[in-house]
Amino acid sequence: MKHRVPVSSIMTKNVVKLNVSDDLTKAELLFKKNNIRHIPVVRGSVIVGMLSYTDLLRISFVDAVDDDDEIVDTTVYNMFTIEQVMAKKLVTISPDSTIKEAAEILANKEFHALPVVEGDLLVGIVTTTDLIKYLVSQY
Repeated sequence: MKHRVPVSSIMTKNVVKLNVSDDLTKAELLFKKNNIRHIPVVRGSVIVGMLSYTDLLRISFVDAVDDDDEIVDTTVYNMFTIEQVMAKKLVTISPDSTIKEAAEILANKEFHALPVVEGDLLVGIVTTTDLIKYLVSQY
């Protein structure tokens, strides 16, 4: 297995993202429409947080709804803002960091996605799924 493969080679570059002023109903729709579990939150072009599908489940009963349903009772979403629900203490990684470095971070933390940034600018996202797909491709 190659040891110095950069995260940029496996990260998602066209990142689905939310603006800090968006609402949680929009977040729910993006999670379902794109079949994803993590969405970076930006203010302008600067990343300020990460919202996970689990974050939404913590404040609602959405998990009782079929994932294929497009219409969800999102009344509870009106009680919170994205900023109140998102993770604000982010661990980020640069595009030049190695896949091994990303794997070590994800293995030792309680989250499954890392924003890839240059400065404060979001340039990608790498998830545990990306790492598993890379590992499988090596065998």
